[in-house]
Amino acid sequence: MALAVLVLLYERPMHPYEMAATLRERRKEDSIKLRYGSLYTVIDLLLKARFILEKKTTREGNRPERTVYEIAKAGETEMRDWMREILSTPVKEYPQFEAALSLLPALPPEEATDVLETRAEFLKKDIEQIRADLRQAKAMELASLFSIETELGYVEALIGRIRKDGCGFLRQWKQWHSERATKRKGR
Repeated sequence: MALAVLVLLYERPMHPYEMAATLRERRKEDSIKLRYGSLYTVIDLLLKARFILEKKTTREGNRPERTVYEIAKAGETEMRDWMREILSTPVKEYPQFEAALSLLPALPPEEATDVLETRAEFLKKDIEQIRADLRQAKAMELASLFSIETELGYVEALIGRIRKDGCGFLRQWKQWHSERATKRKGR
């Protein structure tokens, strides 16, 4: 969230409500874990680190005061360094899907393909939403950077491999589950 705030303020000075609205409008919750309730905490931390500055405070009528923030030179340097590090340096991430795939044989092959088919259906819906977003981005002359179609292709290929030969271990996979079921019945 701190990086997103720095990038927004790099674009232009904003008040927190405008930051939250801009993040929502750009659907950043699809790629950044956004907790709008913690936005003010992040802003306070960035202020203490002198990465952002209060530009002005205004009040319209009976509304609460609004403080507009701007990025400081140190904040711009931090934002650029942070972006360079994230984009240039591969880091082992531990997404839940990858973890579940590494443990896939815990499910019988038939159930594994069923749940993967469910995932494929969700991915197809996501792709339709992404295509709509890409059309909107194109209309706004913004570049597209990511496609979930790669994951869908992987999931569909994996379903096919499991059905065909269990990724090379279908007999052993089914036998292991059969033995587990027999042991459970004997308890």
